[in-house]
Amino acid sequence: MAATTALAHEFWLEAPRFRLQPGQTVNVHTLVGENFRGEPWGTKASKILRFVRYGPTPADSTDLTPAPSFAPTDTFRTALAFARPGTHLVLLRSTNSFIELAAAQFTAYLREEGLDYALKLRQENGQEATAGRETYRRCAKTLVQVGEASAAPAATDSACLRVYGLPLELVPEQNPYRLGTDRLLTVRILRAGRPVPGALVQVWQRQPGGLPTTHFTTRANQNGRVLLRLSGPGPYLLATVHMTDAPAPLRDRAEWQSTWASLTFAGPPAAARRPTTKR
Repeated sequence: MAATTALAHEFWLEAPRFRLQPGQTVNVHTLVGENFRGEPWGTKASKILRFVRYGPTPADSTDLTPAPSFAPTDTFRTALAFARPGTHLVLLRSTNSFIELAAAQFTAYLREEGLDYALKLRQENGQEATAGRETYRRCAKTLVQVGEASAAPAATDSACLRVYGLPLELVPEQNPYRLGTDRLLTVRILRAGRPVPGALVQVWQRQPGGLPTTHFTTRANQNGRVLLRLSGPGPYLLATVHMTDAPAPLRDRAEWQSTWASLTFAGPPAAARRPTTKR
């Protein structure tokens, strides 16, 4: 649909490899696209409110958030050193951007993303024939495993399980790098730290060997949780969006405020093939 090309692109963080060796430095890519196929996002420093790597110990972090003095055309650095073994988390929070969509496009986009609140309110207020003016922001997280998860103590999982106070975030309740094939992963959807019951979560899984990426949607339960089965090595992209009335300072430009959240990580390693024996 035209709405998807105008706005409803997912945004995520992705390292060249989700599993690294201690001491490696890589650029964490900021990507935007559809069906877990992305192109580089226009990484302007002025669009970044927060860009931080959190390591497996509380004192281990790298803050690359650009200073407010950066010019609008300046890009920001994404090269991060992953020194310590354990599970690292990298997060990004963007500033608000604005968009206006024609009425039919806006309605199609709301339906596709499961934004029932906005759809219902537009119907009740007789706004179905009016353009949709929206401000949107992005909150992305990625998990990178350094060394073997099984060799690291459970205390090194703290970064991946922590709540970071983002406007909207996906928080795993188990470390996916410790789960085997077909094990279950529970993920909470939190808005300003509070559960979002019924949130629509989209899940993509890249398949090995060039097979098509799989995709499905699920809804959070009354406690704001979804349950996922990790059926292969992935990697995985989880994404959700929440929409509310625009805050008062922005209402001269938009009626709606949307917040997009994503989480990426790799699944269990592919099982090694047993050697065959000639008889």
